[in-house]
Amino acid sequence: MKAGYRERALRAFPAGSNGEYGIPAELVPVLQRGHGCRVWDTEGREFLDMTMAWGAALVGHAHPQVIEAAARQARDGANFAAVNTRSVELAERIQSISPCAERVRFVASGTEATMLCLRIAQGATGRPKVLKFEGAYHGQHPVGVTSMLNGKPTALPGSDPSGAGATWVERDVLIAPFNDLATTESIIASHAAELAAVIVEPLHRCIAPAHGFLAGLRAVTQRHGVVLIFDEVVTGFRLALGGAQEFYGVKPDLVAYGKALGGGFPIGAYAGRADLMEVVAEHRLPGPNYVWSASTGGGNPVSAAAALATIEVLSERDVYPGLHEAGAQLRQQMADALKSQEEVAQVLGDGPLAQVAFSRQPVTDQRSWLASDRAHGRAVMLALLKAGVFLNPMGTKLYLSLAHDTKAIEEFVGHFAEALSATRKSRPIEMVSA
Repeated sequence: MKAGYRERALRAFPAGSNGEYGIPAELVPVLQRGHGCRVWDTEGREFLDMTMAWGAALVGHAHPQVIEAAARQARDGANFAAVNTRSVELAERIQSISPCAERVRFVASGTEATMLCLRIAQGATGRPKVLKFEGAYHGQHPVGVTSMLNGKPTALPGSDPSGAGATWVERDVLIAPFNDLATTESIIASHAAELAAVIVEPLHRCIAPAHGFLAGLRAVTQRHGVVLIFDEVVTGFRLALGGAQEFYGVKPDLVAYGKALGGGFPIGAYAGRADLMEVVAEHRLPGPNYVWSASTGGGNPVSAAAALATIEVLSERDVYPGLHEAGAQLRQQMADALKSQEEVAQVLGDGPLAQVAFSRQPVTDQRSWLASDRAHGRAVMLALLKAGVFLNPMGTKLYLSLAHDTKAIEEFVGHFAEALSATRKSRPIEMVSA
């Protein structure tokens, strides 16, 4: 008997996964197609998609304008590994949207974009260290996963190398608590002479920045000549067309993009101040203060054409009010379901993003997130997966797209309430508002 795709996936991939989902073997789905906010697996099961390619499919799966633009370009060549008409047009479009983007370069993923931002900051300043916030994810490179997994809790600003595969991060990566401006300012001041950059997700996973936190980061980094990097791989084109820079009103020195920019196609971009971006210019080779940067797939015309079409879709009137309204609806209805089930929980998020934390105390940073009942959260997520909701059961974000209408949100919340009931713990409850 021919093996099914689940068995084949389990033989081909570690844990039957291409990364992070952590789904039990008997539940692993192999997806075959997607449309709008739904996906179907090889066994014919239909899922309401609440991960949307980890946010890459913000316009929905197989959006006709995006697919048509990519297909039309593919007929003229998929990749040249060189500047092309579509990449020039896309770079100019990003410059018109992104407040800090005086110069742009393309790569193939958000991981590469954040990595290049960090290298540029180190090359331009000649300083070795970088600061990130505890719990933040900035891609698959060592700095990106440092102090994210909590395998070796440390006294700040010491870093936890768990999952990084590189012990050197303990020497060169400083860690600060998100939303604690006073502590962060103190760490920056103490290490300014060797600190090249501060990198931050403006919306830290699903935790909103406290009032004045991002503006305070901008002020302290400018005061000490430290490069401020916004990792907008998630927030870019999602919170506003100009991303978190526009939404929160703070302009960094460098910015990294990915995910939603490509409309589902692989893409990454980094951009920023002209003087900083100049360090990757080849006429400076071999240095000093030169940073090598080249990408075989970066700026390929198919992904660039898809990105241009995506931006056009996102530029339509009422797109962002609609996304924010949908996100608010989702978070409120989830909160109502939690309250009706008398759960100890709160709903996090901003814009078209949401996350539930089973905690009595407000979640404002990584340590308060770690204090939540994450085992219960995983049980709820697995119950949702069994009920036909595709998501990441490791407790990460719920992503909405333009394809999620009121009916889809109500469908999800119905499944959410059933999952809460199926996994409910018998204990007295207090609901904590987000």
